[in-house]
Amino acid sequence: MVPQENSARHCKHVGLSAATGLAALLVCSHPASASSSTSSVPEPEKVFELVARQTQISEIVVSGDLIFGSATVGNFGEVCTMTRTAPLDEFDLQCAGSLTLAQGQITFQGQFTVTGAGPGDINFAITGGTGSYKTARGFIHAANVSDTDTQLTVHLIR
Repeated sequence: MVPQENSARHCKHVGLSAATGLAALLVCSHPASASSSTSSVPEPEKVFELVARQTQISEIVVSGDLIFGSATVGNFGEVCTMTRTAPLDEFDLQCAGSLTLAQGQITFQGQFTVTGAGPGDINFAITGGTGSYKTARGFIHAANVSDTDTQLTVHLIR
């Protein structure tokens, strides 16, 4: 069935409570910003509803200390949700977290793949922050160096 169209701006909230295992989904459609048509009239907005049917769920919570040299300079916390599994122990994780330092927090988010050989390239987008980091952007590259330690290279732009 083809989604119905509506020319008015419209957002529809679809989903059931978390207890049912279905995630909420917000679908907003907007007119295309560029059109291949020579007409200056924007195409009508397409509005449609979807159901997010959960097929997998798993969540990982990680927290610990942030170390610079030999000194503990803060802490971190992140929640990762498994978003895909595949044969041969391969899966994707979507993670969101924060680095808490004396000057404020740096928040981050991203997705990466883990295979039997370990995690691939891990890069998180810096999504914001607090305190001295309230205008933070950039990215964090993470490399696992042991079972407990991950080297973070923070590319911070303020």
